[in-house]
Amino acid sequence: MGVPGHCLRRSRPAEKTVRMEEAAAAEQRTEMMERSLSDRYSSWVVEALDELPDNFLITDPTIPGHPVVFASRGFLKMSGYCRDEVVGRNAKIFQGRGTCRRAVAAVREGIRTETTVEVSLLNYKKDGTPIWILFRLSPVFGRDDGQVTHFLGVQVPIAGRPRRRSGNLGGVLVAGSCRRELCLDFGGLELDSYVDTDNRGLEAEESREASELEKQRAAATFSNVLSTLTRYSEVTGKVVCGKRCSSTRSVALGSALHISLGRIQQSFVLTDTNLPDMPIVYASDAFLSLTGYSRHEVLGHNCRFLCGPGTDIETSCQIRECIQASKPCTVRILNYRKDRSSFWNLLYISPVRNASGKIAYYVGVQIDENSNNDEQGLMSPRMKQLSVVGTVKVAVRGLTMGAGPSSS
Repeated sequence: MGVPGHCLRRSRPAEKTVRMEEAAAAEQRTEMMERSLSDRYSSWVVEALDELPDNFLITDPTIPGHPVVFASRGFLKMSGYCRDEVVGRNAKIFQGRGTCRRAVAAVREGIRTETTVEVSLLNYKKDGTPIWILFRLSPVFGRDDGQVTHFLGVQVPIAGRPRRRSGNLGGVLVAGSCRRELCLDFGGLELDSYVDTDNRGLEAEESREASELEKQRAAATFSNVLSTLTRYSEVTGKVVCGKRCSSTRSVALGSALHISLGRIQQSFVLTDTNLPDMPIVYASDAFLSLTGYSRHEVLGHNCRFLCGPGTDIETSCQIRECIQASKPCTVRILNYRKDRSSFWNLLYISPVRNASGKIAYYVGVQIDENSNNDEQGLMSPRMKQLSVVGTVKVAVRGLTMGAGPSSS
């Protein structure tokens, strides 16, 4: 007996819906890229950064994929790429078969802990030529909220002689093998499945150590770029700095968690139970596409802004009671988009506990009832929601098992 065609592929209406959702997500990401610098800095910041002669990249961990949002002329000249080939992509494109696993892991750890890391790193130019660089990655903080707004990656070519693998790799002991192939981003929490089983490590055996002069150049470049960012952020009143202010009242959502959550394609928000009025601290791209709001209009606000004249008060009370009882909750509630059009929201809310077992967040997963039909996929709305909640819980527990964001 033949298998019905609808079991093998999506129907045309479902394919059209998927394409529309993908187009909306792409448009949302493009808008986020454009606003990454313009939301916080004066409109002249790009020209000012362009005048700096140094090699550096600026990345945004709040955008899914942790992409590059600015590449300096010096970096483009060194790497052989043009700006359009770099901006919008993750910096893993500069890695290759000789890039050391331990060096990349050190960068990943710097992002997780939101601290400065400095390593010797083998990157590759556009034409495939390998180049040893001293790579310094440092977070840039918002002075008022303590949130990491960007990461600044400085690259200084290393002119020193090769050294043995048993040496210290920019503060990282290179005692093991390196992978032949890497599939890592600047905050990726997963490595690919390939392991260098022959333990040779390729070019890592000839890793280079930066000189004191090269280390001074990296520090000076960071200082120059940060000074420029600070100066142009003061114009807008959204001042940035190189250290998280100790007087910050709220706990910022870690960059590594931002990056991990950015991989989830469904509509959901994360609210912080430790802050007054349980404000939203993370909103997915799909949530923004569903509601029509931009990220800055959502973060810091309670979810009640989705309610309107037709929202049932008893349903809202049911949600509040479940939260007070630390229990999950499933409701069907009438919500409103930014343009005030309404939609029936199949909402699932669940507490999210950290590694110590304490409730750190609540996750709310939204599904528009009108877009819910069997032709859109094999997973039921309930299964989609449980999948999102499970992924969020794993990410939060995993990232709270180690040290939290640095307050220094």
